[in-house]
Formats: sequence, structure tokens, C-alpha cells
Amino acid sequence: MQKYVYILQSELDTSHYYTGITDKIEERLAKHNSGAVKHTAKFRPWRIKTYIGFSNVGQAVEFEKYLKSSSGRAFAKKRL
Repeated sequence: MQKYVYILQSELDTSHYYTGITDKIEERLAKHNSGAVKHTAKFRPWRIKTYIGFSNVGQAVEFEKYLKSSSGRAFAKKRL
């Protein structure tokens, strides 16, 4: 099963980002933009800044975890 690690950027306040993991990227973006995700509702609408597909679920989970760390956020800001 394909998993996507994604980074969203708020269109309301472009300094706000959200990192997540899903198997259906467009459906997940729609949930964020509908307000169904409590954590992101305040800064909607969101746009996809970056997403990366993984065929290995474990690698996807580890990469998402890394992107949520301080060094991962720095990496994403500079490289993604």
C-alpha cells in the first residue's frame, strides 16, 4: 500500500505548516480544508506544499516522525 507523507501550508498565514501521513492525499486535504481536523481548522484553507510517496509504510512513518522533529523541520524548510 502506498503512503504519502505531506506538508501543508496555510493560505491564511503562510508561516503555519502541518505535516501528516495518509494513503489518499486529495481526500486528506479536503478534510483539513473542511475543518474536520481540529488541529488545522484554525488556519484553513491549506494547500499542499510537498508530498512524498512511500511503498514501505514503516519508512513513511519514520520520515513523518523525522519531519516533526526540530532537525526535520529545519530540513523541510531548507530543502522541501
